[in-house]
Amino acid sequence: RLNMKILMVCLGNICRSPLAEGILRAKVNSRGLDIKVDSAGTGGWHIGQGPDPRAIDIANKYGIDISQQQARQFSSTDFEDFDIIYAMDDSNLSDIVSLANSNKDLEKVQLILNEINPEDNTPVPDPYYGGDDGFEKVYQLLDAACEIIIKKIS
Repeated sequence: RLNMKILMVCLGNICRSPLAEGILRAKVNSRGLDIKVDSAGTGGWHIGQGPDPRAIDIANKYGIDISQQQARQFSSTDFEDFDIIYAMDDSNLSDIVSLANSNKDLEKVQLILNEINPEDNTPVPDPYYGGDDGFEKVYQLLDAACEIIIKKIS
């Protein structure tokens, strides 16, 4: 489906969702698809800030530049603007769902790693407080999920 809009959501919009946005956007661009990809956080602590330097570094390692992204907070209007909303974990999912206005809104929301293992409800671990290897693991998980997403769409 062309002209589709996909939103990636985590807690602060500085680690996981910027990586998910960058990875999916790179896959979209390499295939020349007309899909808008964005990201947001359920919390507002980092609004206007760029991604965590460790997230920028791991994306760079794989040839993806996320350094220009700016954190923003998820809002209920995102349900109108996006076709699919991917949450990184259960906590993000429930925060998003709490802002839904209809069943149509709810149908747009899912856990991103359920693309790899449906119904497993596996969270993307938050690498913020861990070491650099946490960002590598998160990158690999998100890359695998985004590869499935892009194949489904195209």
